Amino acid sequence: MLGSPESKTKDLESIARSGGALHRMAARIPTYWTDARENPAWLPMFLLARTILFRKAHWLTARPVPREANSSPSMFGDLDARMIAAKLKSTGIFSGFTLPAEIHEAIARFAQETPCFGNFDRKLEFLAGEHTEAERRFGRTILSGHHFERVLQCEAAVAVQQDPLLLNVAKHYLGGEAKLITTRTWWSFPTKTATDADLSRASFKFHFDLDDWRMLKFFFYLSDVDPDSGPHVYMRGSHNRRRLKHQLTLLVGHPAEEVLDFYGEENAITLTGKAGSGFVEDPFGFHMGTLARQTPRLMMEVGFGVSKPSKRRYHGEPVIR
Repeated sequence: MLGSPESKTKDLESIARSGGALHRMAARIPTYWTDARENPAWLPMFLLARTILFRKAHWLTARPVPREANSSPSMFGDLDARMIAAKLKSTGIFSGFTLPAEIHEAIARFAQETPCFGNFDRKLEFLAGEHTEAERRFGRTILSGHHFERVLQCEAAVAVQQDPLLLNVAKHYLGGEAKLITTRTWWSFPTKTATDADLSRASFKFHFDLDDWRMLKFFFYLSDVDPDSGPHVYMRGSHNRRRLKHQLTLLVGHPAEEVLDFYGEENAITLTGKAGSGFVEDPFGFHMGTLARQTPRLMMEVGFGVSKPSKRRYHGEPVIR
């Protein structure tokens, strides 16, 4: 039976969607402890970067963009990095990227043919096309499937990661020290085994990211995404305007109704699009990935920051004890 006592592994998805906020924070303590031991500079960032005051102070340390910034041809055509960075500073988000067909089709083919890991757990390995069978075999609801470092085996994904426009946008927005931090592809799966609580928590929780003092993330849909396929939602302007309650707490996730009420429903942007469409955002702004209800969603992320990335584990992979 799903969630039976015989299942001893506590994966990140099940932890995130069970119990209260304190329970979820307690479950992440081993991960936080390992991050702090690996990089002592992580702890002050984690505690202070959630506040507008300290974030703005850190932005003052940004280095100027070097004049010799890469001007090599981009797969995205003649999009202007300065214009995109200016839009990001104003709203926190810019949409308008389109991957060439041969690129997004190659990455999608790779994602179909390469096993992923369910719910961030390397013990739950399966092919995306065998998702229903994997839920039966592992005896649990599986809402996501990440490829972790395997994405770097895909030449098309690496080409996106290394496209000069992405780094140019990052440098003009974050400062001259901007560097590549993460590249990942993952599936979001519809499931018939999720409880009402799973569906509620998965669909109505805005959060912001605290991976670094200054961050920028590019997202690309590798499958068609409509309102029933788990579209990404971003709260425009929330990257530089933050309710005090949302700064003076260790929680990064907050109920949708609370976020919508303060930042304004008119500022909630739901991003749908065809396979190959993309956008870039400052992930300090509130955002959420809604639940895929009808068809799976395949997505790619390329993230930039200003601090050194973790060498201990791949993006999103927790330490759970």
